[in-house]
Amino acid sequence: MDEYCRRLAEHLQAAAPRAAEHRVDTVYFGGGTPSLLGPDRLGRLLDAVLSAYDVDGGAEITLEANPDSAGDPAALSALRSAGFNRISLGMQSADDGELRQISRVHTMDQVRWAVDAVRTAGFANLSLDLIYGLPHQTMDRWRSNLEAAAGLSPEHLSCYGLKVEEGTPLFRRRNEAELPGDEEQADMYLYTVERLAQLGYGQYEISNFARPGFSSRHNRRYWALQEYLGFGPGAHSDFGGVRYGYARDLEAYLRSAGEPPLSEQQALSRSDRAAEYLMLGLRTSEGISHQVLEGRYGGDFAPLVPFLEWCRRAGYALPLPEGRWRLTPRGFLLSNQIILELLELLG
Repeated sequence: MDEYCRRLAEHLQAAAPRAAEHRVDTVYFGGGTPSLLGPDRLGRLLDAVLSAYDVDGGAEITLEANPDSAGDPAALSALRSAGFNRISLGMQSADDGELRQISRVHTMDQVRWAVDAVRTAGFANLSLDLIYGLPHQTMDRWRSNLEAAAGLSPEHLSCYGLKVEEGTPLFRRRNEAELPGDEEQADMYLYTVERLAQLGYGQYEISNFARPGFSSRHNRRYWALQEYLGFGPGAHSDFGGVRYGYARDLEAYLRSAGEPPLSEQQALSRSDRAAEYLMLGLRTSEGISHQVLEGRYGGDFAPLVPFLEWCRRAGYALPLPEGRWRLTPRGFLLSNQIILELLELLG
């Protein structure tokens, strides 16, 4: 861990001149469980960022953590003093049986202790992740999970439908796992949108909900096609008109000097960006704009309008002021199909 943090700090320092003209408004320690590095290492890494980059005084600085690694108030207080101001906890479920089904090592009691520790340490911005569509999960069980999470008063909630990936233990036993079907997952999703709205959490993206002023600045940057820099093995960046990723190879990363080995690199054309604007914009409550598509990316919005009008009549899309369109919650359920059709029309 010490060797990795040393190399990561070097990498941050070496890349800083490229971002000299940029002000940083979000820093995100995420992927995996970075909280396992401990407050001292994490504090040194954040110091490396703050000393090398122009970080805004009101920047959102997030740390991802699992509940079992975030229950120490002293460690969290040290992180808060170092400059972290947002914690994202992978709660996933309020039911210990469901957590065991998906091989999570924490319990609901640990979630409660972690939330108490986060608040005791002075964090005023907490996000919880939940998964619906878990093995043997019923609508009643999902309702209980959602109420339990909301009862912890987080500022932000991410609610994701379970996707069973090939090669995972759950994939191998998927036939006996009694996974909810597509219609059952759809009902869970639509209930989530309605219930969280009643509780004051606005939906700003397909799977993300927040109290006013607490939507994730980091994630919104991705969806708005804004620039970002990633550091570490497997990290991706979109900066200076080029998208690139570092190889998922820890040993190669540690051996490298200067720029680590890349796994991919691509300069995207305006038409590529236009397609991404459609795909990412339609994930959000802000939707897409003909002015942005045509003015910034050179796409032709007119061929999209008849299909968007059909979606409006079907209850899948809504027109907004200033020529914008967004998907409804029912449209979000069909977003992949809708977006594919719009990409065809975009050409």
